[in-house]
Amino acid sequence: MEPTPDVVRHFHPVLPSRQLRQQPVRVELAGHAYALFRDASGRAAALSDACPHRFAPLSKGTVTKDGQLQCPYHGWRFDSRGHGTNPSQPELRHCEARSFQVVERHGYLWLAHAATPLSAMPELSGDDYVFGGTFSTLFQAPLHVTLDNFSEDEHTPYVHTRLGWSGAQTGAVEFDAHNHPDHTEVHYRAPQRPAPIMKLLLVRDGDYFHNDWVTRFDPVRSIYTIHWKSSEGMPRPFITQAHIFFVPETARTTRLHVFSFLRTSMPLLKPLLPVAAKAALGLTWWEVRDDARFIPTVADTPYSHKGMRLDKYDKPLVHQRKLMERIYYAHEPEAVPRVIHEATGT
Repeated sequence: MEPTPDVVRHFHPVLPSRQLRQQPVRVELAGHAYALFRDASGRAAALSDACPHRFAPLSKGTVTKDGQLQCPYHGWRFDSRGHGTNPSQPELRHCEARSFQVVERHGYLWLAHAATPLSAMPELSGDDYVFGGTFSTLFQAPLHVTLDNFSEDEHTPYVHTRLGWSGAQTGAVEFDAHNHPDHTEVHYRAPQRPAPIMKLLLVRDGDYFHNDWVTRFDPVRSIYTIHWKSSEGMPRPFITQAHIFFVPETARTTRLHVFSFLRTSMPLLKPLLPVAAKAALGLTWWEVRDDARFIPTVADTPYSHKGMRLDKYDKPLVHQRKLMERIYYAHEPEAVPRVIHEATGT
């Protein structure tokens, strides 16, 4: 595919730390491929997955005892900064491979340009939240389709079966959305339909589901904070929070990396947080899996919203296109659709 505009100036989660061991691993981001490996000290590093010699994929190579990445084709070797040597012609100069920055945090490897400051690393939940775990899911759809799906809950009764309301309760949904210069903010309130797993989070029949989220574009990510209240307005004890990063691997696929957290407003329940946090992680995984199963159905949706009969629940969608173009891709608004269409062949 033709690469989309450069987005590696933002930090992206690209691989769980545990998956990078003795052998290099290939990851893709916006049409570019990277070879991740660990040097002699165990520190993660990343190079462009193309040997500067004849463009063989370095991810198919091996890591030497001294922590260099060796090309599988002709044995050229590269350190974590991309400095290379040619064993067949040691005096050959300019053997460098392009290197990138890798930061290991929250159990993940985060990739960015070498010059990207650490201050650009996205912040996750604070100390009052307990970390429940992470998971990664591949969506067979472009970034814009995947993001649109996660930018409205109108599909909840029809695609999902646990969180949120049923089809018969659509008339009871309360919705509010705000467009800001660098993010969007969305709020839903609706009856929570019965689901057995909700009992693990001490949600009762007749409670109300509240889903509040913010979507940002440095990189593309949404933070969903979900809590429940009784019909009289009494808060239930657990609040879940999911940080979802939308990572475009190719023009046709998007990988979601999800970080799940849980907190409670009741001190007596804090000992239960580790177990409840795992339940919240499982609930989030099920919900994302539902979306992943459905998304191929709409994968060919065009980039432009022109001609679509959008409703009130779609308020964030058009504004988010503008933010994605300006902040994430750093392109003029009229230029980005052309680049993406070339990449998708539409």
